[in-house]
Amino acid sequence: MIRRNRRPDWRRIKTLRSYTIDEVARVLHVHRNTVRHWIRHCGLPAITDRRPHLIHGADLVAFLKARRASNRRRCAPDEFFCLKCRQPRRSAGGMVDYQAITPARGVLVGLCPVCETLLRRFVSQARLASIGREFNVQVKRRQESLRDTATPHLDCHFGDES
Repeated sequence: MIRRNRRPDWRRIKTLRSYTIDEVARVLHVHRNTVRHWIRHCGLPAITDRRPHLIHGADLVAFLKARRASNRRRCAPDEFFCLKCRQPRRSAGGMVDYQAITPARGVLVGLCPVCETLLRRFVSQARLASIGREFNVQVKRRQESLRDTATPHLDCHFGDES
């Protein structure tokens, strides 16, 4: 059974071994036609003058690493990565909310101007001042949990009955 995997893991490949197309497909959990497409159209080096076609492990590892690196997009300091648009985006209106997770770390939450999806980016408390120059940051206070209150009441309507 072939499992679909969007990102083939290059760590499964042994660099000193040669693989056939079927072996590569089996090891990386992709279809044989995917490997053939990589050879014909994407530049995966292979020995194709004889059958079975062979792919050297080191070439395959280099191909997969280069393929993954080309798909990465770095965000600028004033951008978030929108998971829906698949693009780095600046928050709508330059407005973001900072929500503290721990005393030293929190998350910036903004809104994508294109698809209106929530954008999130983790940031340290130390970098918050430099980010404040790029965004209009509104710091939200963390809500108290039951453990943080002096007298926790599980039933908030207790005693309201008249």
